[in-house]
Amino acid sequence: GGSRLHWEPRCQQPLPNRAPITVLLPPRLDGPWVSTGCEVRPGPEFLTRSYTFYPNRLFRAYQFYYRDPFCREPAHSLLIKGKVRLRRASWVTRGATEADYHLHKVGIVFHSRHALLDVTRSLNQTWAGRDCAQRLPPARAWLPGALYELLSTRAKRDCTEALGFTMHELSLVRMQRRLQLQPRAGPRLVEELYLGDIHTDQVERRHYRPTGYQRPLQSALHHARPCPACGLIARSDEHHPPVLPPQVALPLRLGGRWVSPGCEVRPAVLFLTRLFTFHGHNRSWEGYYRHFSDPACRRPTFTVYAAGHYTGATPSNKVLGGTELVFQVTRARVTPMDQVTTAMLNFSEPSSCGGPGAWSLGTERDVTATNGCLPLGIRLPHVEYELFKMERDPLGQSLLYIGQRPTDGSSPDTPEKRPTSYQAPLVLCDAVVEGGSGPPPHRPLRKPLRGGGPCPPVAPLPALPLALGLPFLKWL
Repeated sequence: GGSRLHWEPRCQQPLPNRAPITVLLPPRLDGPWVSTGCEVRPGPEFLTRSYTFYPNRLFRAYQFYYRDPFCREPAHSLLIKGKVRLRRASWVTRGATEADYHLHKVGIVFHSRHALLDVTRSLNQTWAGRDCAQRLPPARAWLPGALYELLSTRAKRDCTEALGFTMHELSLVRMQRRLQLQPRAGPRLVEELYLGDIHTDQVERRHYRPTGYQRPLQSALHHARPCPACGLIARSDEHHPPVLPPQVALPLRLGGRWVSPGCEVRPAVLFLTRLFTFHGHNRSWEGYYRHFSDPACRRPTFTVYAAGHYTGATPSNKVLGGTELVFQVTRARVTPMDQVTTAMLNFSEPSSCGGPGAWSLGTERDVTATNGCLPLGIRLPHVEYELFKMERDPLGQSLLYIGQRPTDGSSPDTPEKRPTSYQAPLVLCDAVVEGGSGPPPHRPLRKPLRGGGPCPPVAPLPALPLALGLPFLKWL
């Protein structure tokens, strides 16, 4: 219809990603799983992971930590051994399986004296940690390759809490399969393992139970290709951490349209897709967030359109490779997409969301005049302190990473709350053509953008900009 965006053929989802996704319930964890690149956790922490699960429920996990955002300067490695037991389908995060785990051993290997000093300094910040720090050697006695125990059930020793380490990610599991169709070869099976998300506040990690996911691991046997990092990580151990291939740092060029390549799952049981348009000539932006009630993003609940301006483009001193920006949200429109949301908005206080008048299913209303929409937690005007990064994947496709939302559902509305890690990447579209009198008026891009990639039609009209963790999502 005239109220929908129409994607040009070169922006449609390519065959490699068009194959349907199959979710395995219960998951089949057996086998080796690896990171597909350098991961960034809140802090920031830069790491790669290699986990192996065995048929007897035992597992062995390697976590390799680095000093740089390209995972080329190893700092220390963790060897983690334990047991995991799948329980039942999650009642909170649909599509996931809850699990229990028990750690038997956690060991650490330092790859430099500097890394040893960093961990010792971290342990010395608490009374409990000081005792653990004394079990580590002084820097002058550091031995390359020596393994020091942080946790041992036999010795009844546990220094993981003092270090802020947990494996709560194993308490929420999702496994899915898809076919990667290749132009000059037959289809290739890809298996992905989603584990629970990591709390953005390090103090809260010991008590937090995940409701979302972090970047997925892929099967070392059935992974997407090309993947330069997969083989390196799969062949590594605590004494030989992987050093990933060099990456060219890309300048931040936002101009164009960026879209979610698929359904995204966030903490607090949020399922959504996103679409952003950035206009470099006047530093304005506009975006859609479309929210759903299911992990396949097939049952929409509401859509939020928001727009404003952005300022600054300062290289981050805290997260190397990232760029700091400040976003202003000055306009917003809301479209209820199911009966529950429509009824909730109609029962809201007058003038708290869109002024007088009744809400109706599928009809968009402007909420700028009422300074947002209180029932959905949208407040205008609004400022967010952001972190952006651009990369190019092994296929040459441009990716845009936007800062991760605080796990507590708040907004990064102060410089101190600026993100130190990223959400799932968005994909650059070549061009978009609008049709009819749809919302809102977008200008078509006159020239294809280099490095562009697919704009999946299955990523249904995405939803709100940088406020992905807005409080309005808690009621879903």
